[in-house]
Amino acid sequence: MKILKAIFFLLVFQQGFGQNFDFRALRKINLNRMASYDPQMQFLTNTSDFVAMGTPLTLLAVGYLKKDASIKKEGYNAAVATFGTYGVAYILKKAVNRPRPYVTYPVIQNYEVVTDGSFPSGSTALAFSAATSLSLSYPKWYVIAPSAIYASGIAYSRLHLGAHYPSDVLAGAVIGAGSAYLSRQLNRLLVNEYRKRKVNTTTF
Repeated sequence: MKILKAIFFLLVFQQGFGQNFDFRALRKINLNRMASYDPQMQFLTNTSDFVAMGTPLTLLAVGYLKKDASIKKEGYNAAVATFGTYGVAYILKKAVNRPRPYVTYPVIQNYEVVTDGSFPSGSTALAFSAATSLSLSYPKWYVIAPSAIYASGIAYSRLHLGAHYPSDVLAGAVIGAGSAYLSRQLNRLLVNEYRKRKVNTTTF
């Protein structure tokens, strides 16, 4: 529920009084960037799909090779989070259909032209989904810190390249992190329900 409220707030923010703030913040970042790093930022952005899909696939592969049920469970959690993130981001992009910032404000210097909606940032959502999944699965500083840095780097790259407003990026982060959290909660509920049914069947 808190995740839905956060997304709703960002929707209202970007549709109303927040539009000017959104633009000013993006302009400050985009126009003061080091343009020579644009190709590297685009490369970083492009890794989000591979990392998002690679995280659950790697965990599942390791889990099955080692026959480790706990690793397989984390792989399934990450997979549900990834597909949930894809789904929510796609629906919102179609429903909101917010023009890209460089379309509304030609002063914004974009690196490439993208035709789909701006809200939310899909790349940011996927990065935060993978980062949150890994951090929840293995809550160690050497996992959490690199994951957070990577996801934050993706978020910044979208602003650097003029592809998204700050509210798009924030919404993407909420969706990605929220999907990772909810997937674990859903898996926990399903496992508990399965155990209850198994106990009742055995008792009967």
